[in-house]
Amino acid sequence: MNFGKPVLGFCAWGSGIGKTTLLTSLIPLLVTRGVRLSVVKHAHHTFDIDQPGKDSYRLREAGAVQMLLGSNKRWALMTERSRTENDEEEVTLGELLPHLDADQVDLVLVEGFKSAAIPKIEVFRPVLGNPLQAASDAHIIAVAADGPVEIALPVLDLNTPAAIADFVLDWLHQQQPMPFKKATP
Repeated sequence: MNFGKPVLGFCAWGSGIGKTTLLTSLIPLLVTRGVRLSVVKHAHHTFDIDQPGKDSYRLREAGAVQMLLGSNKRWALMTERSRTENDEEEVTLGELLPHLDADQVDLVLVEGFKSAAIPKIEVFRPVLGNPLQAASDAHIIAVAADGPVEIALPVLDLNTPAAIADFVLDWLHQQQPMPFKKATP
């Protein structure tokens, strides 16, 4: 999948495993080291960032396929996906990435999209008894776990976000050499 900047996914067997928790710890560590980030998150359910009663909501409800809302602080583009015979068809990462501005970022972090053909770190909690996806997904480059894992990949301590940030920075430097700062010597 070619976006123009490195794309790194975080996947897990289901929800509630800790992907968002890890990313909310990891993002500030990467930002303080000079990495400009975009995040793409998969939602398994219908969502709406707009609010009933607001003008933008009313315009979308009236039939606008796209609504671009902007202020002096930020802007957001909401796009209604075209209706198909199968309304349950999932959006793909390939559909979403072109909407990001590669000039604004050094790295795109992806939460979910576990089937996407991108490098990924698997978030794994051995105590839950779920199968390890890394055993069958060649795109997984490391496992972030809170317990022992037997696999021939780097195993990162899920409870040490700074070490995971260092791993991400090393990986990022291999993709595009830049002067990002490591936290540990």
